[in-house]
Amino acid sequence: MKRFAGWTLASPATALVVVFLVLPVLATIATTFTTPAGPFATYVSFFGSGFRRTVLVRTIQISLITTAIALVIGFVTAYVVSRAPGWLKSILIVAAVFPLLTGVVVRSFAWLIILGKNGILNSTLLNLGLISEPFSMLYTQGAVIVAMVYLFVPLMILTLVGVLESIPEDLIQASSSLGAKPIATFMQVTLPLAVPGLIVGAVLVFTGSFTSYATPQLLGGEQVMMMGTLMYQQAMVTFDWVAASTIAAVMVVITIAIVLVMTRLARHLNPMAV
Repeated sequence: MKRFAGWTLASPATALVVVFLVLPVLATIATTFTTPAGPFATYVSFFGSGFRRTVLVRTIQISLITTAIALVIGFVTAYVVSRAPGWLKSILIVAAVFPLLTGVVVRSFAWLIILGKNGILNSTLLNLGLISEPFSMLYTQGAVIVAMVYLFVPLMILTLVGVLESIPEDLIQASSSLGAKPIATFMQVTLPLAVPGLIVGAVLVFTGSFTSYATPQLLGGEQVMMMGTLMYQQAMVTFDWVAASTIAAVMVVITIAIVLVMTRLARHLNPMAV
């Protein structure tokens, strides 16, 4: 009876997800299999294009690098926050969440001001005499990665703080009382128990980076085109909705595959994690 009550309570939310999320995605993907050239013609065309393959590889590469950097920065920051006193912890959490209060476009424009040839960074380096002429930092993979790390690190921090706070302090003290050094305690106790948060954070950052549009468009332009900008170009510039749907389908499949791989990795690293 309790099981049916749970399903009954969840059915309205489930119906909304199916109607407004699942069905539109399935309808978009279905259009790619109904072209006159054949059910897989659009995918053959996509993977047969060297330019589109390059964009796909670049998008995966940038997303993985962003995820790796965000994991390191986010974990270190979350560990410090979780070990801070109560009043300081609140201040640090507010500081971590503060960038989320502004829009993605606004934060991306901020990096245009920082990384531009006449921007803050180049001006500082010139005034210090470290460079003789401004660097060209915009419209590069580095600019896109830096901006994306800035965008998604707060999500990683918020995900990991809760996980690290839930680790019983008794386990840490027991490890120390048994003679384990701080590094051994961290590697054998803290890190394995933090695996669920690391996986969730990595999935959030990767999917956000992989599907991002505004940041690559503003900081990468045509030189560093990614899948999101390519899809927008196909849909809104060339009005090739079938090609745009094909790109969307490829992105959905790759995102699901990455999530499954990360889940398997979590189970391998810690069978109790997932």
